[in-house]
This record gives sequence, structure tokens and C-alpha cells, in this order.
Amino acid sequence: MINWSVILGIAKTHLLTKMKSTVTATLGVTFGIGAYITLVSFMTGLNAMLDDLVLNQTPHIHMYNEIRPSPTQPISQYQGFSDAFNVVHSIKPKQNQQKIHNALPILSYLKKHTNVRGATPQLRAQIFYLSGSIELGGNLIGVDIMEEARLSNIQDNIVEGSPQALKNNTNGILLGAGLAEKMSLSIGDRVQISTVEGNIFPLKIVGIYQSGIAEIDNIQSFANLNTVQRILGEAENYVTDINIKLLDIAEAEPMARSLEKQFNIKAVDINEANAQFETGSNIRNLITYAVSITLLIVAGFGIYNILNMLIYEKMKDIAILKATGFSGKDVQYIFMAQAIIIGLFGGLMGLLIGFGLSHLIDNTPFETEALPTITTYPVNFNPNFYVIGIAFALISTFIAGYLPSNKAKKIDPVKIIRGT
Repeated sequence: MINWSVILGIAKTHLLTKMKSTVTATLGVTFGIGAYITLVSFMTGLNAMLDDLVLNQTPHIHMYNEIRPSPTQPISQYQGFSDAFNVVHSIKPKQNQQKIHNALPILSYLKKHTNVRGATPQLRAQIFYLSGSIELGGNLIGVDIMEEARLSNIQDNIVEGSPQALKNNTNGILLGAGLAEKMSLSIGDRVQISTVEGNIFPLKIVGIYQSGIAEIDNIQSFANLNTVQRILGEAENYVTDINIKLLDIAEAEPMARSLEKQFNIKAVDINEANAQFETGSNIRNLITYAVSITLLIVAGFGIYNILNMLIYEKMKDIAILKATGFSGKDVQYIFMAQAIIIGLFGGLMGLLIGFGLSHLIDNTPFETEALPTITTYPVNFNPNFYVIGIAFALISTFIAGYLPSNKAKKIDPVKIIRGT
């Protein structure tokens, strides 16, 4: 029967008498796990921030009328050429209105759908922002602002003002931050906009919107849906876009295809809309985990080398233990106990160092005009990272201790004693 109190006592004595080697091995585990925790927490936090920056501004499904050429040309309908191979050059898009037909019944249908968290109407208008004699081209989007605030991160991007202020002002506008800077405008000022037909309307600035994407902030602003409908001279059912947020985002693609067939309208799911960004995000995550795993493997080899040297330094002790009646298994358990102790203490200290460095990064100021709502560097404090870290510390030290200790149990004590 194994006497664990004796084995652990000898293991403790070995660790304390060779304090330099013990500390070196423990620090190898500590800094390996600490570096892993810090890197993976920071990189995944940064990736999540970039994902949110783009994906939170993208609806799960976007419905609109797509301008495209007719799939069937008049020549194909002429019976005289029914058996011929017809080639038509320079096909022009068919005349198609931007308005979504039966938009209000579609919205009513979507809001009753079991997988729909919310559906919001939009009206996109091409306009000019007037600043003296200067005309700046851009977009004015009519929205149900309170519903947009509920379903998207638009409220986080309003750096001045509030969604409620826009809702309460029928002639209000959330002006893009780039436009406000170019025209030296702020909350309370009025900006004149002109439609493509030349009609001019003054709107009061009730807020400044900044998405963090300069190309958007330089051209895009928001107003109430009925305000934009009035500016364009359209009825209350005039809607050009419908944005849908789902309860289960995994159903976005099949649902988009179903809506296209059901309502004969273009429906783009979030994966299709952000295909390139999704590819870049996957590559960043792959690099992050590859580097993190490499750090852990390098730390594991360091632990193995240190423990291997530690066992060879203890050859005389091994011989004495065997000569006094300890079996090969007992010797192996002694050195494996040392490895596990080093892995446990080193891993726990590594977790503390990793958490401390992650917390320090999380509180480091991060100021950029492109991302006004983000004040510190993003860090992901996912508990799974810490579980993986301590598990790897124990597994790597177990393996690092098992391999050399397995050799130690086979050592012939007579040969070692004679060599002394």
C-alpha cells in the first residue's frame, strides 16, 4: 500500500532543498500560463470589439427592392425565335421602384413570427447637406428611432443627444459626426438639406451620431420616418428597407431565402452581407489561438527540461531510496508529486498574473476619435480561458514529470552507488 504522507513529505523535502531549480520550474509554468491568459484575453476581447463594431450595425436580415435586369427579355417571348439562341448586349435594369410593396403588412407579419425579435422600417433618401454655397452629398435615413435603439447599438453611437430627443422633435436630425465637423455644427443648430428635386428643408440638430466608420459618418444622418416621408412627399406606407433582428441568428440564411420567395423581394442575411469581414474575423481568431497554443507548448517543453534535469540531479537520492526499501513505483510517485506540485502552484500564480495583467490592460485608457464610446482597451475575461490554463499546467507538468520519473524507477541503485 502506498504511503502518500511519506511520498509527499520526501517530494516536499526535494523541492525545498533544491529551491533554485524548484523556483525556476515554477516560474516557467507561471509565465507560460500568465502569458497565455493575457494574450488570449486581450486578443479575443479585441476581436469581439471589432465584430460588434460591424455586426451590431448590420441587421440579421435586410429586405429591399434590388435594381436588376429582367431575367426574361422581350425577344425570348417572340414565338418566331423560340428555338433560337438569343444574345442581347447592354441589358439595362428594368424600371423598378425603391418602395417595398405592401411594406406595412409585411412588417405586421414579421413581428408575429416566432423567431423575430423585431422588425423596423427604414426610408433611405439621397440628399444634399447645404453649408453656405457648398453642397455635401449624403444619405438621410428615416427610422423608428426607439425601435432601432431597442434592436441595435445605435444608442451607443449617439455621442451627443439621445434617441428620445429625436423622437420628440418632428423636425429633428441625428447628424453624422463627420458632417457636423465639416460644417462646424452642433446640437441646437439648424442644417438645411436639399432633395434631388431641389426642395430645401431646415432640420434641427438634436444629436450627433458617430459609428466609428468614417465613410459612414461623413455622409449619413438619421431622422424620424414620417419626417423623411414628408420631405420626399410620400405617403406613410412608403418604406424602402426593412431590417430584421432574429432570436436565433443561425436561422438568418434559410429565413432570408424563404422571405425572398414569399414576398418576391431581395433579402440579404447577415452572413452574406459580412462575408469578407467574417473571413477576416475567423483568420484573426485562428492566429490568436495558434499563438496561444504555441505559448503553452513552449512552456510545456521548458517544464519538461527543468524536471528532467532535476531528476538527474537526484540520482544519488534515488539510489538511496531504493536501497532503503522504496520500490520503483514509489520513486516515480515522488517525482511525479513534485511535478504536480510545481504545476499547481505555478499554474495558480500564472492565472493570478494573467488576471492582473488583463485587468491592467482593461483599465488602460484607449482614446480614439473613431470609437468615442470605447474608453479602455477591450479584454475578454472568459472563465474558460482560466480553466484551460490551469488544466494545461497540470497536464503538462504531469507529462513532464512522468517521462523522466518513469526512467528513474528503472535505475539500478547498485550502479549509481558504485559510481560514487
